[in-house]
Amino acid sequence: MAEPRTLTQIAGAPLTPSPLASSALLVIDLQNEYQSGALPLDQLDRALTETKKLLSLARANGVPVFHFQHKTGPGAPIFDPTGPYFGLIDSVKPITGEAVIEKNYPNCFTATGLDDQLKASGRTEVIIAGAMTHMCISATARSAFDHGYRATVVADACATRSLPGALGGSIPASQVHDTALAEIADGFNVVVKDASAWK
Repeated sequence: MAEPRTLTQIAGAPLTPSPLASSALLVIDLQNEYQSGALPLDQLDRALTETKKLLSLARANGVPVFHFQHKTGPGAPIFDPTGPYFGLIDSVKPITGEAVIEKNYPNCFTATGLDDQLKASGRTEVIIAGAMTHMCISATARSAFDHGYRATVVADACATRSLPGALGGSIPASQVHDTALAEIADGFNVVVKDASAWK
């Protein structure tokens, strides 16, 4: 049996990572909820380390950075804006001049003005890091394509958690992560391992 190919490969679309000169960096929901709150993530330390590298790369090359912060309602069990875990994790906090956008949906394009801000910046591609791989990363990468942007997702800069199986049992975080990345790569986006893709 032949090796499987992605739709991207079948279409002959480029597999190279998004060039820094035409990209914006989206850092999605790296909040204390995932570190100290109700949703601890597998491999979060790895994702934070790799995101720090991406932030350094972006800042050194004039790449616009957009930080996203997921928000629910006061008193909600997760992402409560009045609670102790809503804030962004210190090691990947924005610096002056970097946008911080609150969002209420997994997709960073929904009701945030992101599309308008990207158009205003002149950037046509996005580089994506953050959490969770199967949820907000996947939703945003898919929506980026729908909005006309090519997306590059950095695998080691993303993290997720184990999930209950829909039909019973449980699915390990590593499998959830790898499957989500495979789905993203099949859908006309690029997945790279880490920041060394731009060296």
